Amino acid sequence: MRLVLRAGVAACAGALAGAPGGCLDADTRKQMADSDSILGPIFKQPTPADAAGWAADQYSADKRARGTALLISAPFGGEEPYLAMYRQYVKDDYTNVRAVAARGLGLHGKPEDVPLLTPLLADKERIVRLEAAVALQRLHNAAAIEPLADRLNPDKEPEAAVRAACATALGQYATNRSLQALIAALADDSLTVTYAAHESLRTLTGQDQFTDDRREWATWERQTRTPFAMQRDYQYPVFHRDKRWLDYLPFMPAVPNEEAARPVGMPEIVQQPGTAAPGATPEK
Repeated sequence: MRLVLRAGVAACAGALAGAPGGCLDADTRKQMADSDSILGPIFKQPTPADAAGWAADQYSADKRARGTALLISAPFGGEEPYLAMYRQYVKDDYTNVRAVAARGLGLHGKPEDVPLLTPLLADKERIVRLEAAVALQRLHNAAAIEPLADRLNPDKEPEAAVRAACATALGQYATNRSLQALIAALADDSLTVTYAAHESLRTLTGQDQFTDDRREWATWERQTRTPFAMQRDYQYPVFHRDKRWLDYLPFMPAVPNEEAARPVGMPEIVQQPGTAAPGATPEK
């Protein structure tokens, strides 16, 4: 009987933890949070003051990382005082703090924040490099081109996921450096990287007739004078999944899908067949 009770409490706690508020009304949740019940911690959600306090804790790196993560997910997470914090924390000694700060700049930052993110592409920790590469998919600044292209080299970036994220980020820059780096990346041993590079090449050039064969693209690149004449609009990739049956239950939270968009600072691409698109002039 005791085992059954424990199992029931655990199942209830698991379901309610995944759903803000669960199926109980606000008064009941407050009573549970304020009580000594075993379920109390489930209903006691961190407040904005808690998050800000943890994020500013100079004595606990774990709290800094957790508090910063809560702030970047909050509706007010893009306000200037918090942006200043993310900009400071990309240089933190603690890995998770740097990683979360990079995510914060990707979600809320500006093109002028790109020079703060590019050094993280060479960070010693994989998660920091990955977060920086993903953040650079959402901010447009030509200062990112060379660092992104450089990390496509497997001798410099051992992690395929990071190289793939860099290849995706380069898809917004219509320059000769980007084009050549992406074509070279088609020879990568990782299918994830070659797929990302191929998709970016299609976005930059509008060419769908080529496979991921590097020789095809290299030949075409040598023969064309306007490689970006058919450049397509670039939108950064986002998390998305369809609803599962559990998601239709009333106490389940909404699926955290995002909407794809153009990177901050990127000009609109206007297709003009036969001529270079605005902002797409090849750069040496």
